[in-house]
Amino acid sequence: MRASTSCVGAVTAGPDVIPSLADAARRAAAAAHTATVVGRCTAWTIALTAMNRLSNVIALVLGLLVALPMALAQPALPLAQLHLPAGFSITVLARVPNAREMALGEGRVLYVGSAGAGRVVALELDGAYAVTRTRVVAQDLQLPIGVAFHDGDLYVSAVGRILRYPDIGHHLDAPPKPIVVRADLPSETHHGGRFLAFGPDGWLYVPIGALCNICEPDPDRYAAILRMRPDGSGLETFARGVRNTVGFDWHPQTRELWFTDNGRDALGDDAPPDELNRAARPGLHFGYPYCHGGTQADPEFGQKRACDEFVAPAQRLGAHVAALGMRFYAGSQFPAAYRGRVFIAEHGSWNRSRKVGYRISTVTLAGDRATAYEPFITGWLQGESAWGRPSDLLVLPDGSLLVADDLAGAIYRVTYDAAGAR
Repeated sequence: MRASTSCVGAVTAGPDVIPSLADAARRAAAAAHTATVVGRCTAWTIALTAMNRLSNVIALVLGLLVALPMALAQPALPLAQLHLPAGFSITVLARVPNAREMALGEGRVLYVGSAGAGRVVALELDGAYAVTRTRVVAQDLQLPIGVAFHDGDLYVSAVGRILRYPDIGHHLDAPPKPIVVRADLPSETHHGGRFLAFGPDGWLYVPIGALCNICEPDPDRYAAILRMRPDGSGLETFARGVRNTVGFDWHPQTRELWFTDNGRDALGDDAPPDELNRAARPGLHFGYPYCHGGTQADPEFGQKRACDEFVAPAQRLGAHVAALGMRFYAGSQFPAAYRGRVFIAEHGSWNRSRKVGYRISTVTLAGDRATAYEPFITGWLQGESAWGRPSDLLVLPDGSLLVADDLAGAIYRVTYDAAGAR
């Protein structure tokens, strides 16, 4: 409620929210006094004006009292249980429930997708890459795992739809209504979370997982990687025989697409392997459902086609580790030995008799050939109990590495200090 125009001269102008309760009380008392000397104004109008400002302060205080316990309710994460090579350290950049794919936009804004949470958040970062503000920019979506930033716009996957939020960086406080890029992708939620990324060719790459554990689906609609122009036109199949990839990146020198793929279930604890694959050109087939890991014929479909018809993995990963996000390390902060390596977020097994994964691993390359596969960060799995599940990775411009964790609800930042390696 505001004072009437006849009382403008009687009440001292002030901000909408008075800095303190004491100041608000002083103004209320002053209003009562002013009413006795200003004939054009009523004590009722002035008192209500001061009380309105007082109520704003009370609402602010009550809001803080509600928000503070919620913030404090999040337990500290046991980072001391995480093991990294000498010289590396890991800190919590932000707590983001159900964090999945990350994309860095203009002005150091980090966008983070989710699965069950159904929303996308924007984290504003300062020059030291610390979070200064967090906002929800999309919500009530179906499995918005994938986020990609291109020409000022934010692209978000939502199972059967790809959405675009135009000029998002200038509308973080009031996000625009999304534009539907495509709404005709498969609607099944089994393997329906879609990683998104723009390639060096400027096209948007979208994976479509198999709608089953093992079956023989339409090879142009399922178990494939599709690509399209930014406006959704020109949809085409880039790669086939890909059971379920939830992470890919392009080699910084060759510009070839590399991607992780999750192996099928129900063939035992140790088979088949997850895969790191290299797609040197469009039109290649990577084996599913006929062949797994380049050498293992499927017991149900393997008699139809031989393994040597397909592209074998560049690196066989652990069986059931659930390899998700992957990035080439092209930064300069880490030691030279890490430059050009593939970093992989191993989300962790869900139905193996003894759990595996729950770690960050790396694959060292010599040209297009993998020469080593080894752990980089371990400790999210303690015995048979996991407190974290890495889901995605992102290299920041300063060379530090972000890790998303959808179980702990966190974004971690990994940095290197040569002094710590001595």
